[in-house]
Amino acid sequence: MSRTRIPPPARPVAVLAVAAGLLGLLAAPPDAPSPRTAPAGAVAENTATVFYWTRTKNWAAYNLHYAPDGGAWTTVPGVAMEPACTDWVKKTVDLGSAAGLRAAFNDGNGTWDNNGGADYALGTGSITVKDGAVAHSDPCADTIPTPAAKATVYYSTESLGWSTANIHHQPAGGAWTAVPGVGMQAACTGWWKREIDLGTAASLKAAFNNGNGTWDNNGGSDYTIGTGVSTVRNRVVTANAADPCAATPPDTRAPTAPARVTATADGVSVLLTWDPATDDRGVTKYQVTRTGGSGGTVVTDVGSTVHSDTGLAERTAYTYTVRAVDAAGNVSDASAAATATTGDEPPTPATGKPLGTDPRKDPIYFVLTARFNDGDPSNNRGGGQHVTSGNAANDDPMFRGDFKGLIQKLDYIKGLGFSAVWVTPVVLNRSDYDYHGYHGWDFYEVDPRLESAGASYQDLIDAAHAKGMKIYQDVVYNHSSRWGAKGLFVPTVYGVRDSQWSWYYDEKQPGFEYDGLTIDAKSGKSYYNGDLWSTAEPTGNTCVNWGKPTGGKSAEGYTVYNCQWPSPTSGMFPRELYHQCWIGNWEGEDSRSCWLHEDLADFDTENTTVQNYLIGAYDKYIDMGVDGFRVDTAVHIPRTTWNRRFLPAVQERVTRRHGAEAAKNFFVFGEVAAFVNDKWNRGSVNHSAQFYTWKERKEYDADDAEAALEMYDYEQRQGTGNQPTSTNAFLDGNAYHAPDHSRFSGMNVIDMRMHMNFGDAQNAFSNGKDSDDSYNDATYNVVYVDSHDYGPNKSSERYAGGTDAWAENMSLMWTFRGIPTLYYGSEIEFQKGKKIDCGPTCPLATTGRAYYGDHLAGSVTASDFSRVSSASGAVATTLRQPLVQHVQRLNQIRRAIPALQTGQYSTEGVSGGMAFKRRCTSGSTDSFALVTVSGGATFSGVPNGTYTDVVTGDVRTVTNGGLSVAAPGKGNLRVYVLNGPGKIGTAGPYLK
Repeated sequence: MSRTRIPPPARPVAVLAVAAGLLGLLAAPPDAPSPRTAPAGAVAENTATVFYWTRTKNWAAYNLHYAPDGGAWTTVPGVAMEPACTDWVKKTVDLGSAAGLRAAFNDGNGTWDNNGGADYALGTGSITVKDGAVAHSDPCADTIPTPAAKATVYYSTESLGWSTANIHHQPAGGAWTAVPGVGMQAACTGWWKREIDLGTAASLKAAFNNGNGTWDNNGGSDYTIGTGVSTVRNRVVTANAADPCAATPPDTRAPTAPARVTATADGVSVLLTWDPATDDRGVTKYQVTRTGGSGGTVVTDVGSTVHSDTGLAERTAYTYTVRAVDAAGNVSDASAAATATTGDEPPTPATGKPLGTDPRKDPIYFVLTARFNDGDPSNNRGGGQHVTSGNAANDDPMFRGDFKGLIQKLDYIKGLGFSAVWVTPVVLNRSDYDYHGYHGWDFYEVDPRLESAGASYQDLIDAAHAKGMKIYQDVVYNHSSRWGAKGLFVPTVYGVRDSQWSWYYDEKQPGFEYDGLTIDAKSGKSYYNGDLWSTAEPTGNTCVNWGKPTGGKSAEGYTVYNCQWPSPTSGMFPRELYHQCWIGNWEGEDSRSCWLHEDLADFDTENTTVQNYLIGAYDKYIDMGVDGFRVDTAVHIPRTTWNRRFLPAVQERVTRRHGAEAAKNFFVFGEVAAFVNDKWNRGSVNHSAQFYTWKERKEYDADDAEAALEMYDYEQRQGTGNQPTSTNAFLDGNAYHAPDHSRFSGMNVIDMRMHMNFGDAQNAFSNGKDSDDSYNDATYNVVYVDSHDYGPNKSSERYAGGTDAWAENMSLMWTFRGIPTLYYGSEIEFQKGKKIDCGPTCPLATTGRAYYGDHLAGSVTASDFSRVSSASGAVATTLRQPLVQHVQRLNQIRRAIPALQTGQYSTEGVSGGMAFKRRCTSGSTDSFALVTVSGGATFSGVPNGTYTDVVTGDVRTVTNGGLSVAAPGKGNLRVYVLNGPGKIGTAGPYLK
């Protein structure tokens, strides 16, 4: 923070005598000459120009404190002296009729030169005082005066929102201005200007403020600014800068032509990718020109560097060129042409189309597909850890559930009342223990261990849609498997098939291709790795010390070799595609640019080739009609990359394939893991969930890697107190207001803070409310108690708080803002208290990821959401469990009351523990509800009218704006709806 300047202390006693005029009255020696006098009748007008030597003092300021002979002393500290020439300052004083003067010099801050207490006796004319010696001369007579140096300072407030700006400054060797400094003049939009006279100084120190106590002092270091024109923008000083307010010349320069255009055919589609063009002002779009086939020439505008051209003719050659366009409309030359020839049209064309409705209306049921329900045992696979994990002893292969089993039990999920299903990643995986889907290897292929004849991924999407249910696909942009990503980069590892390692390295089988399902006849394995290893060092190898022993041994005592196992620091992965470090600080900058685990090879997502690979891959699933993406490890990719590349690509693709309404409601929700109980993740805004719901608020470097670093630094400096806020989740009194989503990034998030606090529903409610102003719109937050990773308070076990507590958590989740989400089996407290994941060190059957299908055996038919028309076998028993009945009725109530789906909320005028009011107004719908969970509540200042509790059917008429509700009991709730529909559903174990 800038300094407050304090006046110098009083002079020493000897100097005080001077200030009183006493030194000027000391008696002259007896032999002193008589004072000179002017002739009678004449008045002498004498002046003295006093020059003072500065080189040995180096003071910040120089003052002359003097008294004309026979006259009074000036007031301390005297008069300021001005620069004269190199190493000299001067002051000309009017002596009137006096023939000389007494003088002393000081720096204005208590440091004096008073000639050892005797002061200096000076005459008239030009006088020099140099290191105590007095002489009569003009030391600058032969010196050409140096004009005073000037600094023109431009300061940018575009990212600060200040309505005025001051510069508080100190020329080198000079004094600071008084706080708050001097006002700057408005120069042009976002810029303020001030010209400062530096005298003989060559630079100045400066800090800036808005006049109301908000400072920018360069993090406490102040800014150093030289002469000439300088700009200060986002804490960067640019010396000898161009005038930022000068008129911008018209943009007449076209972008460069896009390079490395590639076209790849897949059936009757062509995937086109290219490197971004460059432009002095920035590229705004690309024009893709297609020739070939019967359609003639087709030009398509594209916002990213990936384009998927679909619906083409079979076995036809198509040629593509790409041009870049900037904001001024300048068009680049065409790229080199790329040609691809289509194949045969798939026998069953994709039929999927997202349902395209508001995602807040759809409660989510989350399944680990491979562990949910087994519809086809022929695609079950155990992998390399089948025996060592203990799964073999339980006849429980890790890949057990599949799409066929999920399709068979969609009616079970619908009967619970859920209208959205979140499935774990579907892409082909390749690691030793990859059933969960987060070790993606071929992002363009669905893992065949999940598919069956008549039960493909497309079949699942279509079957869900036919029942009015959505599919949210878990997607991974941050990393691939440890074996890289097919079609992008797959590392070659060292492997010698000696007596130690022949069990591990499979013999190469020409023509055999890994798909996770097909069994290699030679080895009998589905997890074949013969395509990955080589004893001979491959051409272009970058791995360090290829094949040399590391000096270490494996757990079995085998010799371990360099380049035998993928890692970021081995040189095995190219640095342009993958990051080269292990993560050290989960809340540090390296969390976005280093590997999290050896099975998670970290993509360099700021690289265009990587971006194109991922965008093209996920375009495929958008085309199949999925309704949204759950984004894994979203926090480990910079927000700039999401906002510039991936999120716009999703929107563009959904819009092109399915229309604007589908794009508006395509639900993207990210996992921004923040396992702490505070509003901002250990004070780091870059690692907090709400941060990812916002657009960027300033421009960064055009290079994505540089932009990521700039954003990280800028936002960390802004801190938690200077982040954007929103009222989108809050009522204005009792009134609903149209939300402002103009600054929405396109990504919603999982509510990590509520999740962490769901050990107690009241804590979750209080913490949720406290954070809601920092999200763009918290009504879209995905809310769950536990998941496939953690329980509340970062517990590694599935929630075991008891049935009553589960009921209370559910009652809050289904009525408070956000989208309620249930992890598979929680409706029967499945595996409560069991460790969620211990990898292959224990059987899956003993964990929170156990196989659920045994509880679903039998048949089930749902006539509607929350309504089961028939059930038999084990699933009928499951459906009779108390929490099943509870969640069924909660879903009935939520589905019937719009305020509980999309409404804003408020606790103003509400007393009670978990009590609030919600309202949604849209078109002819006006839904207003008063809610209390478990405890009693009083509502004041609410609209008068008739309120009906949808749980009990109780009717209240409000005439004085107040309604009081008695405590319904733990897990129970009351929902009084203005002009409501009456009681919904039948009383159950908790809602009664």
